[in-house]
Amino acid sequence: MLDTQRIRAVTLDLDDTLWPIWPTIARARAVLCTWLQDKAPAAAALLADPEAAAVLRSEVVQAHPHLSHDLSALARENIRTALRRCGEDTGLTSGAFDAFFAERQRVQLYDDAIAALEFLAVRYPIAALSNGNANLDLIGIGAYFQARISAREFGIAKPDPRIFHAAAEALGVPAGSVLHVGDDATLDAHGALGAGMQAVWINRAEAAWPHDGEPHATVPDLTELCRLLA
Repeated sequence: MLDTQRIRAVTLDLDDTLWPIWPTIARARAVLCTWLQDKAPAAAALLADPEAAAVLRSEVVQAHPHLSHDLSALARENIRTALRRCGEDTGLTSGAFDAFFAERQRVQLYDDAIAALEFLAVRYPIAALSNGNANLDLIGIGAYFQARISAREFGIAKPDPRIFHAAAEALGVPAGSVLHVGDDATLDAHGALGAGMQAVWINRAEAAWPHDGEPHATVPDLTELCRLLA
């Protein structure tokens, strides 16, 4: 059971916790292909083909395991590889990535996200704890967070306990006094448990819990999270 009296700080996942990520990624990939259309049409066609693009992304991940924690670096390398494979100008990589990245920041927050952030921010210091590459200031919610820990900058991704401990340290509290909230059963909830934190799993899809050792609480959305903590 969740012990609310122990909570002195909160860490929040971002993608699929505060906004749905895959519609955002789909739009960003479409913008990327449009940007490349006139400049590198063969690469644009490759990246616009869902099956071919998925194979390319898998090959890039396998070829660059040292970048597994850095989604921006992987996205850049994916674009560079597509251009090189198609015999087109790899010098377009930075501009193409910038177009992709700008659209990636145009997220559509869940309806209850701002109310939940306002609720949490007046009660606890909050840190963003993400394996993704969202920019909170570009999204417009940076003011709610006292710290931001990303796998890209830290060099280690969730569910490694070290990134959870880094977030607790950034908030100035021990891990046992932190509540971590996120949508991913393994990366978020199970990872937080392994780091000695309390964990609330945001389970919008009503999925089955896949691990031994239950999270301290499971809720269907951010509104229920706030009710739990009220």
